[in-house]
Amino acid sequence: MVKEHTYTEGIGRRKTASARVRIEKAKNASLIVNNKKADEYFPLAAMVKTAYAPLSSLNAHYAVSAHVSGGGHKAQAEAVRMGIARAIVKVDGEQRKQLKVLGFLKRDPRAKERKKFGLKAARRAPQWSKR
Repeated sequence: MVKEHTYTEGIGRRKTASARVRIEKAKNASLIVNNKKADEYFPLAAMVKTAYAPLSSLNAHYAVSAHVSGGGHKAQAEAVRMGIARAIVKVDGEQRKQLKVLGFLKRDPRAKERKKFGLKAARRAPQWSKR
């Protein structure tokens, strides 16, 4: 006998951070990141607010658990935000327009540019001397 899933999953990414987010209907909104409460995991309150943004903007009540890896705390918070938004759209497709307007469904593609050979960094050339 296979147990039915009671959660909906969404994946969010930002730079090198990746978040696998699971949401379930609940009476109160809660967020657990890597088996810690969000305010314990993220060092700044602004990052917790970023991660909670889709829930607070829709006034939705979901129990959220996220597994994040890679990147820094800010990128991880934004990856969680995107994962929550994608999972909410799977549950209720009518919320898509509002989340899209807020920019929670758009992936931020910016990442560090790779270093090229012959240069000291991505674009930094060695110092040139005339003589």
